[in-house]
Amino acid sequence: MTQPTVAVVICAYTQQRWGDLQDAVESAKRQPEATEVIVVIDHEPELLLRAQARWPELRVVPNAEDRGLSGARNTGVALAEADVVAFLDDDATADGDWLAHMVEALALPDVVGVGGRATPSWPTATGAGPYPDELLWIVGCSYAGLPAEAADVRNVIGSSMAFRRDVVLAAGGFRSGIGRVGNQPLGCEETELCIRIAQQQPGSRIRYEPRSNVSHRVSPDRVTMRYVRRRSYYEGISKAVLSRRVGARDSLSSESTYLTRVLPRALVRELGALGRGGGTRAVAIVSTVVGTVLGYGIGRVFGSVVVRAPAPVAPVRESVRTS
Repeated sequence: MTQPTVAVVICAYTQQRWGDLQDAVESAKRQPEATEVIVVIDHEPELLLRAQARWPELRVVPNAEDRGLSGARNTGVALAEADVVAFLDDDATADGDWLAHMVEALALPDVVGVGGRATPSWPTATGAGPYPDELLWIVGCSYAGLPAEAADVRNVIGSSMAFRRDVVLAAGGFRSGIGRVGNQPLGCEETELCIRIAQQQPGSRIRYEPRSNVSHRVSPDRVTMRYVRRRSYYEGISKAVLSRRVGARDSLSSESTYLTRVLPRALVRELGALGRGGGTRAVAIVSTVVGTVLGYGIGRVFGSVVVRAPAPVAPVRESVRTS
């Protein structure tokens, strides 16, 4: 079987992550399987110029669609010339064999997408803060409740994933109106794409491959109970949008098991560890459930009205480049 060509797409929106972005891009460049690396800047002109000057050998381009992660990813997919498009977050650093395991998984029959493992890199001053392993999805990392070994799953985690490019194009790409815009902690755009692919191509498979690992940096502002509540609320909003788009049955199929089995066991465990941090983690679990259910209910009733639109930004010309 011919080895597929692979494009790695990294999307960025803020100069505050400049150091992380450099680490992410360099880790992508080191992947033996990567035939091209594309950096997409989401409507941030100064960051675009800075990145173009840093990597003149790469395709560093502005987001050609609406502001947000979905549009930035679609821009990368449109520009890619490879068989496979892999996505790496701008604050994630890939292991040396990250792509190798993804390419191997995509060679399996009917597998059209694969997600890797995202391991949190905690701030040294705060550690893991209020997070039990079951809540690591809040910071974009693999969480307890995912398969322990490689297995088929409903959807991947966005910080580390790869798809056959033709399948993404046939599905219509990532949908705008869902997913992260700037620092607004919405999500589910990759979940929506995976579900839509499964609906359009019955028999296709999405694979989880934990050997494909990235180190996902967690900033200090995300290791707080305030962020737990905020992120959970917006996750509920995102699930409401997802339910309207692909149906409640598919959009909540994995969440029902998580809410009725995984989290109750975690809560009992943490209540048994009172005095050893268990109380804080138990409160985080309860806050997550309450926040997500509240956000979902509000999202179902009021729809997209509850999501504040981002401020307009100045257009960016793709031809601008510094030497």
